Amino acid sequence: MTALEHWQAANQRYLSASLAFVRNALAGYVGAEALICDQQQLQQDIEAARAAMPTPSALDRLSQMFDLSPFERDLLLLCAGVELDATLFRLCTEAQHDPQRPYPTFSLALAVLPQPHWEALTPVAPLRRHRLIEVGQGITLTLSPLRITERILHYLVGTRYLDEGLVGFIEPMPAVAELVPSHQHLAEQVALVLSTAATAAEPPIVQLCGADASSKQSIATTACELLGFGLCRLPAALVPSTPAEIESLQRLWTRDSVLSNSVLLLDGEVLDSSDAARMGTVSRLLERTPGLLLMTCRDRLHLPHRPVISFDVQKPTSIEQQDLWHDLLTQQVPSLNGELHGPVQQLVSQFDLNATAIRSACHAAIGQPSSPSAAPDLSRRLWDTCRIQARPRLDELAQRIEPIASWSDLVLPEAQIKILHEVSAHVRQRATVYETWEFGTKGSRGLGISALFAGASGTGKTLAAEVLAHELRLDLYRVDLSSVVSKYIGETEKNLRRVFDAAEDGGVILLFDEADALFGKRSEVKDSRDRYANIEVSYLLQRMECYPGLAILTTNLKSAIDTAFLRRIRFVVQFPFPDASQRAEIWRRVFPSRTPTEGLDPAKLARLNVAGGNIRNIALNAAFLAADAGEAVQMKHLLRSAQTEYAKIEKSLTESEVGGWV
Repeated sequence: MTALEHWQAANQRYLSASLAFVRNALAGYVGAEALICDQQQLQQDIEAARAAMPTPSALDRLSQMFDLSPFERDLLLLCAGVELDATLFRLCTEAQHDPQRPYPTFSLALAVLPQPHWEALTPVAPLRRHRLIEVGQGITLTLSPLRITERILHYLVGTRYLDEGLVGFIEPMPAVAELVPSHQHLAEQVALVLSTAATAAEPPIVQLCGADASSKQSIATTACELLGFGLCRLPAALVPSTPAEIESLQRLWTRDSVLSNSVLLLDGEVLDSSDAARMGTVSRLLERTPGLLLMTCRDRLHLPHRPVISFDVQKPTSIEQQDLWHDLLTQQVPSLNGELHGPVQQLVSQFDLNATAIRSACHAAIGQPSSPSAAPDLSRRLWDTCRIQARPRLDELAQRIEPIASWSDLVLPEAQIKILHEVSAHVRQRATVYETWEFGTKGSRGLGISALFAGASGTGKTLAAEVLAHELRLDLYRVDLSSVVSKYIGETEKNLRRVFDAAEDGGVILLFDEADALFGKRSEVKDSRDRYANIEVSYLLQRMECYPGLAILTTNLKSAIDTAFLRRIRFVVQFPFPDASQRAEIWRRVFPSRTPTEGLDPAKLARLNVAGGNIRNIALNAAFLAADAGEAVQMKHLLRSAQTEYAKIEKSLTESEVGGWV
């Protein structure tokens, strides 16, 4: 027999002995001589059953936790007895001389049970305040039917579960794996605060702040485990809006927290300080819920009527991430122990993941039954798995571009190609320079890798970003700044913050298109809109300077950008309009190897005075024309396609450009 089974059996014996005491009182009241037992013997049976309990019984714990008087305890037993003992059910009917009233009432309890007191009937007394019993409809209060709450009945017999009224709002938090050292230390600090708060008349709310939701929840769970508490989570979005609903939820949780020995964690990750209505309902719940409370949120929340103690939670340090990667990989692939240092260092230098994400990545990459276990294969799978970690959040905020272009697809002057290679080198070697060579110890400002791609539409700005993403094996996300910028004060920064926060885990390449929508000559501040426009630009540049990945801005007009802003961008690449030789080279590379062509002349095609983006459009449209005609791509198809493209851009196609094509 397990320890739990032993306790349940002993608890059942104790509950039966206690019910016998109440049954005896009822039998004496109705004169059922056959059922009356010796009072002293009953008391001895109760004490013997209590002594046999390995830990306190559910009834004793309940009485102590809710501070029940002997009369309230017996009244609760009376209500439980009619559910568990048919004899008690029958005796209630006889005691009230009415077959239609086979239930307990306050009137019956006051007449039958020892040490009765009227205060037990009041709504503020434990039985009704904590909803241990329910009062049904009746002519008077004392004659109304009483019923034990189902949650309490199951608790008395030793069955534990979450109250039905809380299901859908609150969920128990599962146990977590061992924390990294910095988070373990923080969990111990939180546990110390909670242990002190448990004895306070007005315990403070412990608030865990920061962007890493998973780490905050793990720290909260561990802190409660250290004190022997369970932890239950309530998302702030599910907090009811009306006072009556909040009151009901608060009462149910207050009772359930006592029964389950649990602490409530209010998950405030989605809270928006500008949403006054939602903040008001959450604050009302926090201030009116007694007992220990934890809260997770991005920014600190201040309550007017209850003290708050805040802790800032960061992701595991790079050293902790390396150790965790190494430990997990060594456990799962011991044969690679000596080959892990390089791959692990590369992962940590690129991906800033919390412990949960690292464990998930290891499981996903190694848990494939037919996967090769050689270090290079494993390293590639781990890298690709880490790339996927950040996608779900970013896919809602930006457009992911699948990077398939390579350096051979990019036609630019040598100077621009050289700068792009430097950008790539900065991303690859930042861990070496910032950490191993300790440049990062001089301060975090300016460590982000930012670039400005300037040039007319179609000159290859987006293609260059795709080439960098392909070479670095990173995801590329395009953010249209014209859709991010809002006329409402503060909304632009909020939109930018969501993008950067979602991107930081995976260090993806962020391509902010249409920077002209936000940048411009810094105007003289004449009104609040001018002042906030400058704040928006400063916020974007500040986030770019701190962003651990590569952030690229594109603009069609570099001269429109304030030189003060340009100084804060590490790389500036000017994408020139291609000259004839560059256009000819683009034409040579634009058709895939499997595309059938016939009689194409790159020199003649280069006479078209258009950018690379237009060249691709013309080539693609010509391919469709040729395919529809069942022919290889020829100059005649390109001529028709060029006419269509020029009409689209409202430009005249001259004889000097297309003369001699057909």
